Amino acid sequence: MSYARQMLETYPRTWNADADVLAATVDALNDCAQACAADVAADLGEDNLAEMVRCIRLCLDCADLCMTTVGVVSRQGEYDASVARPLLESCAAICQSCGDECERHARMHEHCRVCEEACRRCERACRELLEAIR
Repeated sequence: MSYARQMLETYPRTWNADADVLAATVDALNDCAQACAADVAADLGEDNLAEMVRCIRLCLDCADLCMTTVGVVSRQGEYDASVARPLLESCAAICQSCGDECERHARMHEHCRVCEEACRRCERACRELLEAIR
């Protein structure tokens, strides 16, 4: 059981979304942020650095948005869906863009393939949580 799920079980109030969906999203956001940070480090070590600039920028943006989003959706006290929804929408959008860019490099760079998978999983999780809080 993930730490996100364990923490949700300790919360004394009711949820605005299914706890399993929320925990899966928190885990996906954390994993994606980590994968993007690691991909940036690996990209910077590639010989064809000029070709990796867009990937690096998108990974940095994606990691930042994932960390901001996970911080907001992890705070369940006085939950404000009007704040969480646009963050989840933005996070899904950057995950899609970053995943698309990583996919372009995935055949040549295994780290980009791994990052693409994390981005795709996070995009799906954000969209699922969005549906759950509507």
